[in-house]
Amino acid sequence: MPNAVSTHPDPIESLKGEFRRHLEIFYSRLQLAPPYESVEKAIRTLTTAVHALPREQQMQIMSDSSARWEQFRVAFEISGLAKKHRGIISGLARNRSALDLPAEYDHFLNCFTR
Repeated sequence: MPNAVSTHPDPIESLKGEFRRHLEIFYSRLQLAPPYESVEKAIRTLTTAVHALPREQQMQIMSDSSARWEQFRVAFEISGLAKKHRGIISGLARNRSALDLPAEYDHFLNCFTR
């Protein structure tokens, strides 16, 4: 009997992919090289945190953009990404209107303005 293949994507894998894309956009729009080790650490941090949640809460995060961005922000901070390029990004964040980033990325930028 062949192994059954799920047609539903794993919510954690989807979340990891979305987070990775947002990090790539964030650094590319700021014209900075992403700190690759810290990016991978942030993705592992997100995965660990979400994996520890009950399935119902995982599904709620997947269906709620605000909840996803909150998880992304927490992983961004805990992983140390908020400490990388700190001086440069803090300076860029002071002139927010000049940045080519959608408003959702303020979740990351705000880590540099506190």
